[in-house]
Amino acid sequence: MIALIQRVNWARVKIEGELYSEIGSGLLAFIGIEKADTEELAEKLVDKILAYRVFADDDERMNLDLKAVGGDLMLVSQFTLAASTDKGLRPSFSSAKPPEEAEKIYQHLVRTAETRHPSVCDGKFAADMQISLENDGPVTFILKV
Repeated sequence: MIALIQRVNWARVKIEGELYSEIGSGLLAFIGIEKADTEELAEKLVDKILAYRVFADDDERMNLDLKAVGGDLMLVSQFTLAASTDKGLRPSFSSAKPPEEAEKIYQHLVRTAETRHPSVCDGKFAADMQISLENDGPVTFILKV
């Protein structure tokens, strides 16, 4: 399971031109679900995202996590993160979990995050979404479990 996380000042998801969800300062996490991924791995990824120290402390060092700063969390499914790009000029999605199975894991990941953090929103699985954000830093990391 892969998460591309970005520290943001704000982020918004629109679907068909309508606002679907938005957050203020916090983390935007794009989630890629691979064939071998399970609900247990989704829980571990949520824990890692919430505990990952990417926010500045009083000494301007990245020592604080999302909980410590009271930030928001947005989770957006992005199957393209599971693509294999090491051969040729066209991505292969053979390593991605089939959509029906991936959606169950993604929904479990969102529910888990909602029980562990007070401010969580998400995108809509498999929807054509337009994501707007203001990256803070920029600070962007790829997390894997």
